[in-house]
Amino acid sequence: MLAGTGCDPAPAAWLDAGKAADIPFDREPATARTALEGALGPVDVIVQPAAGREKRLLVADMDSTMITVECIDELADYAGIKAQVAAVTEAAMRGELDFEGALDARVALLAGLDEGAIDRCLAERVRIMAGAELLVRTMRARGGHCVLVSGGFTRFAEPVAARIGFDWAIANVLLAEGGRLTGRVAKPIVDAATKEATLRVVAAERGIDPAATLAVGDGANDLPMIRAAGLGVAYRAKPIVAAAAGARVEHGDLSALLYAQGIARAEWVGG
Repeated sequence: MLAGTGCDPAPAAWLDAGKAADIPFDREPATARTALEGALGPVDVIVQPAAGREKRLLVADMDSTMITVECIDELADYAGIKAQVAAVTEAAMRGELDFEGALDARVALLAGLDEGAIDRCLAERVRIMAGAELLVRTMRARGGHCVLVSGGFTRFAEPVAARIGFDWAIANVLLAEGGRLTGRVAKPIVDAATKEATLRVVAAERGIDPAATLAVGDGANDLPMIRAAGLGVAYRAKPIVAAAAGARVEHGDLSALLYAQGIARAEWVGG
């Protein structure tokens, strides 16, 4: 079937029988991806050079990437304003609003909320995305370094990072006084530039070639780090991100990023 696409494919090598396979081919990558997606139907197709696939650094977004929700939207529900906040979040993630301005506006709406709502939200609403722990624990077991970088908040990012197994986390700090949120966030904020800088700086500090880096996210503020990475992945992403990323995952879970690195299912750690 694939031979008809003009990709001149070699026989498939299964990474996970019936689920994920490597298909060597000889064709320009962008053209090949388009041809293969059309031929294979609703599957994730990641086209890349065979050499250097396994990465040594992972930099990942948190909200709607490593976890299933947007924390600020769920926290706003405890203040009775989820719909109002979620509409701004969605627009910001589509790249329609200035990220810092949108963050300040949403956090201001949380002024006066009992600080205890953060812990309740973490326990009651935050769920780890399927495949996240497998991805991080397998990469770290193979010598990789994994960093969670979020435009969300440390009160969520730090426990999420610990549970999944990241080396460390970076996120914004929600300010509180007397047990209640002030409606402000500490400056400077973690934004798109911070995410890209984290990828570049950590790679340089650890002597990792930029080609050996992996970034994954879903929103417009993830695009700079996705573009800067050796393999940048849009995960169930907003259209602006999916269109610009070199790789997309729409159907599988985060373990697809292990297949993308050529790591067979039998070699995974933690599941």
